Amino acid sequence: MPSPAGLPESGKRVIAVALLAIGLWCTEALPAGVTALVLIVALVLTGSVSGFPEALAGFAEPVAFFLLGVLTIGLAVQKSGLAERVARFFLHRSRGNARSLYLQLLLTFPLLTCILPSATTRTGIFVHVYEQALELANVPRQSPLASAVMMALNSINRLASTVLLTGGITPMVAAALIGGSVGNIGWSQWFLLMSVPYAVLLVVGSALIYVIYRRGFKQELPLLPDEPARRLTPVEIRTLVITVGASLLWLTDALHHWHPAIPALIAWILLLMPRYGVLTWKEFERDIGWSNFFVLAASLSLAQALKASGASDWVAGLISQAAPAFQGEPYYVIAMLMIASVPVRLLIPNITGFLATTIPIAMAIGTATGVNPMICGLAVMIGGDAVLYYPAQSVSSLAVYERGYLSAPDIFKFGVWMTLIAIVVVLAVALPYWAAVGVSLSMRH
Repeated sequence: MPSPAGLPESGKRVIAVALLAIGLWCTEALPAGVTALVLIVALVLTGSVSGFPEALAGFAEPVAFFLLGVLTIGLAVQKSGLAERVARFFLHRSRGNARSLYLQLLLTFPLLTCILPSATTRTGIFVHVYEQALELANVPRQSPLASAVMMALNSINRLASTVLLTGGITPMVAAALIGGSVGNIGWSQWFLLMSVPYAVLLVVGSALIYVIYRRGFKQELPLLPDEPARRLTPVEIRTLVITVGASLLWLTDALHHWHPAIPALIAWILLLMPRYGVLTWKEFERDIGWSNFFVLAASLSLAQALKASGASDWVAGLISQAAPAFQGEPYYVIAMLMIASVPVRLLIPNITGFLATTIPIAMAIGTATGVNPMICGLAVMIGGDAVLYYPAQSVSSLAVYERGYLSAPDIFKFGVWMTLIAIVVVLAVALPYWAAVGVSLSMRH
């Protein structure tokens, strides 16, 4: 093919490798972990990176070890019996009604966000809880109800975290990028701006899952016999204490400034500690789900290669070329930015890489076209955060996908629907709401 103007040779090669990896991840032609290894080898053999150490750069990223720590917490919750205890509680409360079980799950997302701000941690724990609940209710693994529950954990749970500035990587990176140009965004201002758009995304996304898997909600769940309340076992107490301790460290990061991986690794060490821990090393080796680690680390390597080769800057530059055509049409500018960011989100699996690429470009386009740059930055953040096209794009999605309830095509199709929903929510809900709270769409006001 003719070389696209302005795209370096190394960038063309990295994009080719990215398309290969995306195709394999979305179609499941190979197991996800094998695709991760193909990606690493392809980066080297095509000359996309300068050497093998650069291809393995993602394996040195803290977030990869954050994932291992969170997965260990989830495994401990399962092995200790806490998952079954909580699952039985939810099943008793649902009283045989599948809709009630689904509604309880949805309500835990915003309620637990203040206690467990990390969506990855919530997913890592609740994927085991609801797996236990589905098994106790004799719900088949590939049934519509099981798919609905796991799709909510995969795609909707993350959205509750972004409402809080301290809710994870996405809000913190976005606020830093936007605040660097328009002034610092405080915790309360972030909550004010994000609460309504993300509440609508949560409701509409949850309703979409209900519609897609509606046959599963007609299923009657068995009523569990009433049992006397049991005291927490010593193993359950240790698991609970370690999990709560890690959560407190995540919530107080403004005081100690530790990377989120540090509390996760502390919890990981304590849970595997002889005599005082919860898991043995053999249990950890056997049940942790190593493909998650390889997929995430390989996707981080790909994101770094896209940036270093100039490919991500070239893709972002394509977005800016259409900006002059929408001069004086702020709604069209926002819609164009969100639509143009879709291929960037598809190519860049890591959300941090996506935000770092698109937010500065979006804000520059806003300045050039007379649209408030803050709104431009927030719009592309919502567009990228609301969607997942394949599991490698999210740590929490990997934790769900590894359990085998969802296929990659299922996740991709739902991601396409959420892309359309995110665009409509930003244009029809977020922009009028932001104007109502004093954030004007136009720079002239």
